[in-house]
Amino acid sequence: MSTPESKRATLSVALATSLVAIAWSSAALAQDPHTHHRAAASATAQDVLDNDPAEAPDPVTPAAQQPAMDHSKMDHSNMDHSKMDHAAMGHGASGSGTASEAPRTPIPPVSEADLRAAFPDLHAHAMHGDSVHSYWSMDRLEAWDADEHGTGTAWEALAWIGGDVDRIWLRSEGERSDAGTESADLEVLYGHGASRWWDVVAGIRHDFGGEGPSQTFAALGVQGLAPYKFEVSGTAYLGESGQSAATLEAEYDTLLTNRLILQWSAEAEFNGKDDPRRGIGSGLGHLEAGARLRYEFSRRFAPYVGVSWERAYGGTADYRAAEGEDRDDTRLVLGVRFWF
Repeated sequence: MSTPESKRATLSVALATSLVAIAWSSAALAQDPHTHHRAAASATAQDVLDNDPAEAPDPVTPAAQQPAMDHSKMDHSNMDHSKMDHAAMGHGASGSGTASEAPRTPIPPVSEADLRAAFPDLHAHAMHGDSVHSYWSMDRLEAWDADEHGTGTAWEALAWIGGDVDRIWLRSEGERSDAGTESADLEVLYGHGASRWWDVVAGIRHDFGGEGPSQTFAALGVQGLAPYKFEVSGTAYLGESGQSAATLEAEYDTLLTNRLILQWSAEAEFNGKDDPRRGIGSGLGHLEAGARLRYEFSRRFAPYVGVSWERAYGGTADYRAAEGEDRDDTRLVLGVRFWF
């Protein structure tokens, strides 16, 4: 039979045990904020086991393969979430991706309508302007040491003025020595753009200097950029007294560097019949070839050094031999090329 003293002792022991349990639970919760979740999960698992033992979590199966935790039966109102790391708890994970990944729409293939909208056909007024421009070039202005006549000089100039399609072209070339002008010509031509890279030209050419009298020719030809970037021109001439001639020219630039350029050139001249007054024979009159290495300090100004070779053929060679001149001539030249 218990006495009042024994009852008070038992109550004191129970109260002390309860206080120790409460203190231990508080300390464990402070150290691990997930203690409450684990306790709730244990309680939930126990409820499932009481209701249906087949749905209880399997302690052997890894946690990643077990059913997700049911938070609906947990009391979150009395929990302190300020010290919990929800990012590490994986609350944002869902299935095979993350919440930040949005579904992507595949890019559709480009259709013919898209291409037509991106690259519309240009009208004539958009392709060619009506403004007037000009270009003046001294392609060659060079000198060499002539054995019999001191210093020799030669030039080849080109200019045009006009628009994108129709232009007026000026062309001139010639040679001089200390004895005077040996040969020179000036051409004034109208040019029309027949295609993207080619112009058709027509006009007049006037020859002056040399031993014979001056002559004027009607000129008709083409000029432009051939495949592989060869600059080509071919012109036929019809002059007084049935005189006729034709010239073919070609040039090609080899870019050794962005500024060091080797230019190759070749020119052939043909004549329809003999002209003793000017020392010209029929057929192939002369052939000239050269290589000039220039350095472009700017695109508008470039000095150069080079070699030029020329040979006369047929009746023209015979006329030169009668005058005591050589059939062929090789020169080391020094010159400058500029344009504006």
